[in-house]
Amino acid sequence: MKRLTDILGSLFGLLLLSPLLLLLALAVVLDSKGGVLYRQERVGRRGKVFRLLKFRTMRPLAERGGLLSLGGGDPRITRVGAVLRKYKLDELPQLFNVLLGQMSLVGPRPEVPRYVAHYDERQRKVLSVRPGLTDYASLEYFDEGELLAASPDPEKTYLESILPRKLELALRYVAEQSLRTDLRILCRTLLRILR
Repeated sequence: MKRLTDILGSLFGLLLLSPLLLLLALAVVLDSKGGVLYRQERVGRRGKVFRLLKFRTMRPLAERGGLLSLGGGDPRITRVGAVLRKYKLDELPQLFNVLLGQMSLVGPRPEVPRYVAHYDERQRKVLSVRPGLTDYASLEYFDEGELLAASPDPEKTYLESILPRKLELALRYVAEQSLRTDLRILCRTLLRILR
């Protein structure tokens, strides 16, 4: 049932949002050099690595400056990229990841292999489900970039404070997952974005 909901939801979202997706793609191209989409390796269900899609929000080769983004103060972020990130619009191409079965509409956010290497045996249970566009951690850490920007050592803050809390929330989702839970998280996410 969940997979059917993901297919129908992502198809509906892609059709409904297609004019917006085209406008955003055009804005990304006109704002700075580089492609429209950014692809990054993430770890999915059962530890399988896949390419997560986002609208490109940084200048080309910006990843060389580090994996973590430092919110609005990050000089690698383009003007259009800052707007896309603020309203989470850069995440919309992940509807294609959902359609392909690499992700779900709701589930633990997928991490890069570098951070998954830090998971202990209990935390690896989050890999038993498909990663999602949103979850409890997405709601709690909606302003994660700003939290990291305020830290003197963003990498340490992420690994020692943010990531363990995110994993606790992800494990909560794994234990509570249901269609009702998914709908509640989706509604809360949409309300948070609209606010």
